[in-house]
Amino acid sequence: MRISLVTDAWAPQVNGVVRTLSTVMDIATARGHHVQVISPERFRSVPMPSYPEIRLALTTRRALARVIGGFAPDAVHIATEGPLGWLARSWCLARGVRFTTSFHTRFPDYVAARTGLPVGPVWAMLRRFHGRAAHVLVATPRLADELAGHGITHSMPWTRGVDLAVFRPDVGRHEAFDGLTGPVALHVGRVAVEKNIEAFLQADWAGAKVVVGDGPARAELQTRYPDAVFLGALHGEALARAYASADVMVFPSRTDTFGLVIIEALACGTPVAGYPVPGPLDILGEDALGRVGYGVPGALAGRRLGGVDEDLGAAMRAALGADRGDCAAFGARFSWDHACDQFLSALAANEMALAAE
Repeated sequence: MRISLVTDAWAPQVNGVVRTLSTVMDIATARGHHVQVISPERFRSVPMPSYPEIRLALTTRRALARVIGGFAPDAVHIATEGPLGWLARSWCLARGVRFTTSFHTRFPDYVAARTGLPVGPVWAMLRRFHGRAAHVLVATPRLADELAGHGITHSMPWTRGVDLAVFRPDVGRHEAFDGLTGPVALHVGRVAVEKNIEAFLQADWAGAKVVVGDGPARAELQTRYPDAVFLGALHGEALARAYASADVMVFPSRTDTFGLVIIEALACGTPVAGYPVPGPLDILGEDALGRVGYGVPGALAGRRLGGVDEDLGAAMRAALGADRGDCAAFGARFSWDHACDQFLSALAANEMALAAE
């Protein structure tokens, strides 16, 4: 299959969306599919206001048409609702080309967190963007239900995975954790206001707190919370060692659609604490005994994997009661190969629907 992936999020950005897209495209390519990635790096771009790491492409539908048309794809997947996503959507609609989309980011909550603006108009924009797609790929049943409540009803499953060659319990200890007062709580992710990291830094906790990641809020948080250890962004084995060195990984975000770092931490044997919101609820469950999302094989874990509580400190302390072996076994259930299967199945379903018309 020849696949055109249109995305406003791509390297060098470091986030779960980019990791999901790049990993699944690499697997699809290894299976013999031909993948064209259309990202801002192909065009002149400008930094996103207040988020300079994100580049916004400056191009036209005609220029995009030349890129897609020259590739002659069998399937077009539009991953993001940014400038390239809207141009690709417009091009597909003008030519009667069926396309799929995916829902990675809660833009209404994101906009509200950054601007204080109401979420209603943003949901209206999202309904328009995704409404003409053949299918909208989503990570969990909870997210599918939420989208259906906002009028986006044509979803298909697309779960997430873990690179178990990297994220594993025997990866070793990260030297930055040596000498820290235990128990050690870790946060991994973009250091930005919508990630709610301040809730982690303010939580009642007897031991050290470590933040892995970079972003626009890092300098301010590092100044305001000098007792916390900020390591910047880590990748690959260094990140895995950070996960494995912590006593608990804390996921304070209330706006994420999944939380890739949750399953990576679990695969390293580290329990996870979070609020009872999408992400932690979809993976850990209300009782933190493990839930299974779309298509993830195996029964419910039935053993403590962390803590879920509106009192984040209480969730962190509850997570200390988890068995690291149980966490690693549960995290190992999340397969990128299975995620790729789901992605390709959605594209194939789109092709079959087109052939039937």
